[in-house]
Amino acid sequence: MSEFRYAVNVLPKPGILDPQGRAVELSLPHLNVTNVSRVRVGRRVELTVTAASEAEARGVVDGLAGELLSNPLIEAYAIELLEGTSSAASVKAP
Repeated sequence: MSEFRYAVNVLPKPGILDPQGRAVELSLPHLNVTNVSRVRVGRRVELTVTAASEAEARGVVDGLAGELLSNPLIEAYAIELLEGTSSAASVKAP
């Protein structure tokens, strides 16, 4: 058995109202940022799966992403295989 680390990125589907993204976009001019548009706000979930193969692990993650981590009616998700440990461990504090 091996451990496989994944990130699941969830965003509203195109055409679905994104109030958080809209709020961010409307705030940009107040920060003198005028060259950014079409802001979409989502979420990222990182997880480690123990499985016999990467294909088996990805199947588990795909099932979770489609049934638990996203609402398939209004959200789309993308699965990313991560290398090494959680990327959260490498985030710099301000």
